[in-house]
Amino acid sequence: MKVYFQVISHYIKDMEYHITINPNSSIAKHSQIAESMRADIEAGRLQVGVQLPSINEFSKNYKVARDTIEKAYNLLKKEGYVIGVPGKGNYVASGCEKSLKILMILNKMSSYKKEIYEAFIETLGESTKVDLQIHHYNINLFKEIIEENKGKYHYYVVMPYFFHHTPQEDYIKILNEIPSSSLVVLDREVVLDKEIINVYQDFEKDILDVLLLESDILGRYNCITLIFPKESHHPLEIINGVEAFCLAKKKQFKLVSDVTKIIPSKGTAYITLTENELATLVKKIRNTDLKLGEAVGILSFNETILKELLGITVVSTNFSAMGKTAAEMILTKNYSRIKNEFNFIKRESL
Repeated sequence: MKVYFQVISHYIKDMEYHITINPNSSIAKHSQIAESMRADIEAGRLQVGVQLPSINEFSKNYKVARDTIEKAYNLLKKEGYVIGVPGKGNYVASGCEKSLKILMILNKMSSYKKEIYEAFIETLGESTKVDLQIHHYNINLFKEIIEENKGKYHYYVVMPYFFHHTPQEDYIKILNEIPSSSLVVLDREVVLDKEIINVYQDFEKDILDVLLLESDILGRYNCITLIFPKESHHPLEIINGVEAFCLAKKKQFKLVSDVTKIIPSKGTAYITLTENELATLVKKIRNTDLKLGEAVGILSFNETILKELLGITVVSTNFSAMGKTAAEMILTKNYSRIKNEFNFIKRESL
């Protein structure tokens, strides 16, 4: 059965507020409304003392039966989340705030994602519960995770990376089903028809800008070879950024999918995306007379301790900063888009 979601939007104390109702759900509408408002009260999005819309106003403006709203409010009153003041209306009660419950959904687990996760939970503090699930680039698994956990968490922190053949509109549709006040998108910029928390990298612009800024260091190389495996899940925008730099600086650009077929050549700087490609390339260069950092160069994506020890020049976003920024935006309820910092770390390999 195809499921359609009714999104109720209204303004409470100058704040646009959304409640999503699934008319095909086995859960009664009044229980869905109460569950949504309960979660927002606990998360602090509906603050103590805020007056809720009247039953008549709610019913008239948003085409929901009056008795449905009344049942939802009565349920919240019974649970202590709402208090009714005779002749004045319904208000969010005090003493009902609870610790945040957050579901983080990543594309995979790696050392970089671990940095984000640890900085995120450290900034939020011990009172916040953060659960973690992995969608493995699978849009169907991602949709299943969202549907199974809808309404169970105050925030959903997602990293929307999927197989390259996945249409963008498919995951945008799923993200739009999550209330904007509960959605946090990491690492990739996503533009929706609503304000959300979004901490992102601009892969094409980041790599282009940093290469242009450090173009003197790349002056000795007349060819830039990007190693981008066919099965890579890395953003295709990286290719565009490197190619744009080569065009601007009149350098030859090569795109290689198989590092094992590379024969290191003088005057070439290689860009690697993964640890495996980096290790294979370093081994190949060491089996030649070419000196790394002079005759050939290596630039690698994403900082690690190993790369620091090997003297590998790196371009990298600050993963810890991404996790920390996202957590701070949740705590301050800052619904906006922020570009994460991107750095060039010069070492002996370039």
